[in-house]
Amino acid sequence: MDFRGLESQGLIERSTSNLKQITSNLKRARRDLATAKANLNIDEEWAYTIAYHAMLRAGRALMFSFGYRPKGKDPHRAVVEFCKEILGEGFQELTARFNRMRVKRHDFIYEPERPFQEPKQRNRSRVPCTS
Repeated sequence: MDFRGLESQGLIERSTSNLKQITSNLKRARRDLATAKANLNIDEEWAYTIAYHAMLRAGRALMFSFGYRPKGKDPHRAVVEFCKEILGEGFQELTARFNRMRVKRHDFIYEPERPFQEPKQRNRSRVPCTS
């Protein structure tokens, strides 16, 4: 695959990754999903944020497996854009949702006065099981 566009935008850079780095991100992503599910009835907004972090970690593992890492001021956006590039149009809905989650997570963390607008039933159905 050709990642020159993302490199020229300053979003990613080549890196030396190892299997331990990839697997540790994937293992943590699975734990994050379990934690998100466990917290749904306690704090739905935080559970959503944790689920986003699971996606972020899985995306980072994907980047590392291709020999890249995020670069610049917005590493979360870099991961989303990399996943969008790798997964292609067949996963456009998923990567668009990933990006919406990124924005909502940002607002939840840095703009706490903004209302969180993710319907309860929809959110619950989106947190996958980790069994």
